Amino acid sequence: MGARLSIKPAADFCLPRDACSNGFMLLAPNRWSFGSQSLDRPLSLDGRAVRVRVSQPGASPDDCSSWGAPVGIAVDGALARDERAAVKQLIARMLRVHDDVQGLHDVDTRLRATGRGRISRSPTFFEDVIKTITSCNVQWGGTVAMNAGLCALSAGGAFPAAAKLARTRPATLRAKCRVGYRDVSIIRTAKLFASGNADPAWFEDPAREDDELFAALKRLPGVGPYAAGNLMQLLGRYSRLAIDTETLRHARTALGMTGDERALRKKVEAHYERFGAERFRVYWFELLAEYETKHGPIWMWSSDNGAGDITKP
Repeated sequence: MGARLSIKPAADFCLPRDACSNGFMLLAPNRWSFGSQSLDRPLSLDGRAVRVRVSQPGASPDDCSSWGAPVGIAVDGALARDERAAVKQLIARMLRVHDDVQGLHDVDTRLRATGRGRISRSPTFFEDVIKTITSCNVQWGGTVAMNAGLCALSAGGAFPAAAKLARTRPATLRAKCRVGYRDVSIIRTAKLFASGNADPAWFEDPAREDDELFAALKRLPGVGPYAAGNLMQLLGRYSRLAIDTETLRHARTALGMTGDERALRKKVEAHYERFGAERFRVYWFELLAEYETKHGPIWMWSSDNGAGDITKP
């Protein structure tokens, strides 16, 4: 019989809305089920994969009275006491269950009624870094395929640990994971984390200044300004934008901006500057609302990690 764990989240936490707030939910080893409104994935605990299913029974983005209910974690198998604590910590990080979003709602009142404000991420900073590297200079289907390939390298389908990737040959990553030119960057990054030269605790220290953190992120292999900006928000730092082709498209189609790429970048930065430390989240939830206008509420999407498609029921 498997373990059953529970987390008491913030009073306004809603799993479907808050888990489904970032495209990472569609990347292996994550699997979001619109039918059961639950998130399934394996977690790596000291080298062994443990599959979990995360749910919040009755939670609905449209019913604020359902927000804040306990988050349940069903584990496939027994866990030792320290493993139970580790699973809860990993899921809490991934879903930001205790994050305070009031600061965002103070500067963008449009989001108060929806409760939105949390942007989900990975259980570990290392997974965030590798997934960000695989999202650069590629269409979404390529990112999906790369992450599916990376997880296929690990027993149980968990996201590979830094030590595992550090021992992997570049040719293996190119052939089996289709990462292309990212092979060397991924392995170099994995070696930094596996050796302790890149310490997640250093990057996640809330006392770290934004400028210092951003500079350190750009020193990681394969991390340029866009990737560093995305990693900043995954670390809970929202003072910078991560500008890519989608940002420029949003600027043209939703914000009515014109000009070449350089001009658009300047206009976008100026447009969101008034939101200060919350500028990324304001931008992100505008972009997400645009996607939902076309495809429906994101928590009704589903992930097919094999085909790399996004489908609705």
